[in-house]
Amino acid sequence: MFSVLIAVYAKELPQNLQQSLESIFRQELMPNEVVLVEDGPLTAALEQVVTETADKHQELHIVRLPENIGLGLALQEGLQHCRYDIVARMDSDDIAHPQRFSKEMAWLEAHPETDIVGSWVDEFSGDPSQVISTRRLPETHEEILRFSRYRNPMNHPTVMMRKEAVLRAGNYQHCPLFEDYDLWVRMLRRGARFHNLQESLLSFRLTSQLFSRRGGSHYIRQEIRFQRHLRALGHISYWQMSLNVVLRTLLRLLPKGCRRYGYLFFLRR
Repeated sequence: MFSVLIAVYAKELPQNLQQSLESIFRQELMPNEVVLVEDGPLTAALEQVVTETADKHQELHIVRLPENIGLGLALQEGLQHCRYDIVARMDSDDIAHPQRFSKEMAWLEAHPETDIVGSWVDEFSGDPSQVISTRRLPETHEEILRFSRYRNPMNHPTVMMRKEAVLRAGNYQHCPLFEDYDLWVRMLRRGARFHNLQESLLSFRLTSQLFSRRGGSHYIRQEIRFQRHLRALGHISYWQMSLNVVLRTLLRLLPKGCRRYGYLFFLRR
């Protein structure tokens, strides 16, 4: 038995949330509950999607927050409402492939030493069948640990994890733009074991806003703050921190079109 944890806020498009929820309830292995956190008041159109889905699926449990508190804290609250030890993450605008939950659960059942399993993602814009790129990530725990010193080693909306291991590492925290990466590192530091299935089990939606958010002075400041955080945790050395900051700053300063190309065709190789 397992839970699905998803958060949504007012700026999400209703049709994206609809597709995401439909993909959850069309799984080969159905979840026992879906905890949907409303991070602050939603638009009437979004509320309609949530209400209509709840009317069809009794597994949907809604957690309404009175104000927007950000993804990290919203997921922190939502995890507390998950009743099962196995929790699958999902984003409000992505589409899970039908066998995603069954394949991830099969891995966790066959490998009790694994605390978190994820997969690759197929990235798209508009039509999910038109794959633009695939974000491939290392497979084994040792490879993931090494990779995590340079880049985020997991595709957040693909992960299925043991709730106990997440809580042992301190749960999700308020870490703007890096809520997932922060959690992975803290879990690694506490001895959690990671694995990535070497296939795409989710379609990840790319938007122009995604690439806009990943550039500019604000993102650079957050990036530097996060790299210092990794250094304070003892996860990277001073020299690794410095190299990461230089490389990421150069990427963030690129024009949006060049930055998009860099993400899709350089960082995906």
